[in-house]
Parts: sequence; C-alpha cells; structure tokens
Amino acid sequence: MLVPRVPTGVLALCLALTAAPAAEPLGASPRPAASVGLLDVVAPAYRDAVAQVVRQPTLSAKAADDEFTAHPGVYDWLLEHPDRASLAWRRMQVPCVEITDLGGGRFHWSDANGSELTWQTVGKFADGLVWYATGKVKPGTLLPMVPVRAVAVLRVPRERVDDKAAVFQPVLQVYLQTDSRAANAVLRMIGPAAPRMAEQGAEQLLLFFSGPARYLYRHPGESQRLLAPKGK
Repeated sequence: MLVPRVPTGVLALCLALTAAPAAEPLGASPRPAASVGLLDVVAPAYRDAVAQVVRQPTLSAKAADDEFTAHPGVYDWLLEHPDRASLAWRRMQVPCVEITDLGGGRFHWSDANGSELTWQTVGKFADGLVWYATGKVKPGTLLPMVPVRAVAVLRVPRERVDDKAAVFQPVLQVYLQTDSRAANAVLRMIGPAAPRMAEQGAEQLLLFFSGPARYLYRHPGESQRLLAPKGK
C-alpha cells in the first residue's frame, strides 16, 4: 500500500495555503470568460460567492494525482462522504482527524486551536465537482485566527478498464480567499516557498480520497471493514 502524508484535517489544503505565503496569488486567476463554464454548474445560491473567490483569490494552487486504478463506485462514493474517507484512513492505522457529517451534504472539521471549516458540493459536471468551504483557521501558534473562503474544483477524467474498474488521474484546482491583513503579511514574508507548499497541500487533498480507493481495489475484502459506519 502507498504510504501517504494524509492531511490531519479535511480540506487541509486550506490550512496549507493559508500558511503558505506569497506576495502575489499563486497561479493566474481565471479570466472571466474562462470561468463561465464553471459557474454554469454551480448552484444559484452559491454562484456569486464562488465567482468572487475564483476571480479574486488570495492564493491558488493546482495539483494532479498519480494515475491509479480503482472501482468507480468506491471512489465516487468517497468523494461524497469525506467523513467515511477519514474513518477509513484511521482504520488503516493512519492518523487522520474526525470529520462530521452535518447532513444535507454539508461537512465540518475543527481542531483544538479553534480552527474550523464547513464545506459542501455546490456543483457537478460530467467528470468532476465543485466544493465551497467557509471557516476560520489558525495557521500557527503565534498567528491570529484567519477567516477563509475556498473553492476547490476537482476534475476526474477516467478510462474504463472493465465493468468494475477504471483508471483515474484527478486534477485539483483550489482558490482561497482571506481579507485578513495579518495573514497577508505572513504570506509576503515567506514568499519563495509558497508555490511548492501550496502544491503539496493540493496533492495531500487528492490523496485523501484516492488512497482508500486504491487500497480497496487491491484488497476488496476489506471494503466492509473500512467503509462501515462509525461504531460498526
């Protein structure tokens, strides 16, 4: 089994990006014309919020997962149930904090420092989905709490192997926005390290979902144990 650096909180990418500084946004923001297709798939109630984050991010990052083979149903189910993906990692003896299913497709993560994020899927398209997250993050012991909003666009092209397997190579684009002056000051201080730090955060978020799917493709007999509800 691949041994990953699993995020210690869902959307740990948001934490990594907030702690990863840059004087300018990482990566170019999409031109308005390029974001039309994305906004078309976003639920109307979230369209304005998503557009604001995507068009004016404080930071952005892009990452691609290694090509892997998995059962499409398992991988897609994990994307819709991050709380169970987190539980599966813990059952594989890999540290990963708990994620709470709030119902209605909404999920929540928090830590002892007061950081917390709530997110949900706000759009779907043929080969992917759009997450929208809001919350606050304390990126360091001596740093203040930072309000954040984030949009993650996951594209999951796949090629069927047979009726039970497909080859995946997901690509994730994340945009994070904060109006915290303290956070922006920290971002400017560490600038040169920011691109790689942000990319690593995105890679970890991809692996958070693909890791259990890869493992279960190789060990199908473990599906019931790893994916069963908490307490089972």
